[in-house]
Amino acid sequence: MLAGCTQQQLNGFLPGDRNTTNHTAMVTDLWVTSWIVLLGVGLLTWGLLIWAIVVYRRRKGQTGLPVQLRYNLPIEIFYTIVPLILVIGFFAFTARDQAQIEANPGHPDQKIEVFGKRWSWDFNYLDEKTYSPGVQATARLNKDGSLDMSKLPTLYLPVNKRIQIDEESRDVAHSFWIIDFLYKKDLIPGQTNHMYFIPTKTGTYQGKCAELCGEYHADMLFQVKVVSQSEFDAQMQKLRDAGQTGRLGSDYNTDTNLPGTSGRVQNEGSGS
Repeated sequence: MLAGCTQQQLNGFLPGDRNTTNHTAMVTDLWVTSWIVLLGVGLLTWGLLIWAIVVYRRRKGQTGLPVQLRYNLPIEIFYTIVPLILVIGFFAFTARDQAQIEANPGHPDQKIEVFGKRWSWDFNYLDEKTYSPGVQATARLNKDGSLDMSKLPTLYLPVNKRIQIDEESRDVAHSFWIIDFLYKKDLIPGQTNHMYFIPTKTGTYQGKCAELCGEYHADMLFQVKVVSQSEFDAQMQKLRDAGQTGRLGSDYNTDTNLPGTSGRVQNEGSGS
């Protein structure tokens, strides 16, 4: 049976592969191992159910109720202790991996600031002092109502570099999810959250908002391009040549209750 498994099945049907970032192998192993344990529990449970149905079935000629059994202390201890051990085990391994993923390794090669906004994204490349404003979802719609994928906000990342992403919201709660990276982080108004990882495989990856945030939530998409350092530098130069230097900061937040907000709003074609 194992020899017949495809790579997708061996990957637990998760998107991407084990080598997308320095964390994806860890997440995949936790997911697949959990399923193996749970399938073992399922087989044991199904086996006991079938055994009880067959052994204690009413046979031909029998009448009345079977003998009623109560208070089997060994069985009660078994079905109390085993699930408790499983829950503690799942929690311990999950907490261990999450702590490692969430830990700040320090000294990032690239520090990037992401602002989520209804219904697009702004990217600030803090070390490069450049920015990329996201076109609103309503401005990315074709006449037939379909989404023009060529206008998606695109985040560029250099491969094999330590990345720190600082995440904030301009309005309501969002969630920054790069699907193949197998991790997402909520964007909470008035709070800065962080992601730390090393992208280890070049390519174009899809991202989306994973927190229901309003009418165009389903169109709040973006792309991530993991490229070589030279390609990344060339893209940063393109942003400079286009005059996109500096930072799109909190003064563009549309929630006027947030700290540092001045009520400035970007035009429809280039940002908020």
